[in-house]
Amino acid sequence: MQHGHRLQVGSVVPFLSLYVPAAAGSHPSLPRGTFFQPPGIGLRIGELVERQDGIALRRHHRKVGSMKIGIIGAGNIGGNLTRRLTALGHEVSVANSRGPQTLTALAEETGATPVTVAEAARGARVVVVTIPVKAVPGLPAGFLDGATEGVVVIDTGNYYPQQRDGRITAIEDGLPESRWTEEQIGHPVIKAFNGTYAEDILSKPLPKGSPGRQALPVAGDDAAAKQTVRDLIDELGFDTVDAGGLDESWRQQPGTPVYGNQGDAETIAKALAEASPERTAEWRA
Repeated sequence: MQHGHRLQVGSVVPFLSLYVPAAAGSHPSLPRGTFFQPPGIGLRIGELVERQDGIALRRHHRKVGSMKIGIIGAGNIGGNLTRRLTALGHEVSVANSRGPQTLTALAEETGATPVTVAEAARGARVVVVTIPVKAVPGLPAGFLDGATEGVVVIDTGNYYPQQRDGRITAIEDGLPESRWTEEQIGHPVIKAFNGTYAEDILSKPLPKGSPGRQALPVAGDDAAAKQTVRDLIDELGFDTVDAGGLDESWRQQPGTPVYGNQGDAETIAKALAEASPERTAEWRA
């Protein structure tokens, strides 16, 4: 994410990481620098998740109830959502491109079930797709076939043409990123978490009604699916702002005022209204 000297949101920002500057373009997925995780940080993450979700379960009325959730992508966003959602009592299956045998540590830490990508949506009411945009066309055909009827799919992705994804002509021509993802997977999506720092998922939750509670924009066409996502985000400890239909989701893409914005609901609503549909040179191929 371009926000001062901070990194891209949504793919390479672990909780309590240390930033090490690097030359732009030195790694295909890490613009202008990289992060590493100090030894022993896993214990700190576990302590924080336990503390935050203990507070949430005591002080927050659950709107969505326990449900089965599939997470495709176990990077920083996917990993931290796995931590939080399992701690809140949801049944989570998590998958990555390298296979379930590489997710043993995350599974032992959280109690999530490591599965293949093709199995991640099986029986799920909500599926989170949190992988690089360029990898979306490679998802297995029919990967949602085993999900519950009316499964809600959350897209957390961002198009990084210069840093990672290469040129995608339809997006360059103005198609909103999540609309492109929706077309690739053949199922409606709700856009959320794409402008959220991964560490905020662990460190920023607050009970509903707390002053300054961080808010996330949520865009999508299906009102019921969008409400499911907003309720889930509320349970995670964040307010939400309805960012409109998916054709309006450009308002929360990289380079917009809301991208990486950690403000409250009023601040996020203002940032969405100030967005321009023009993609700046930094975010074009």
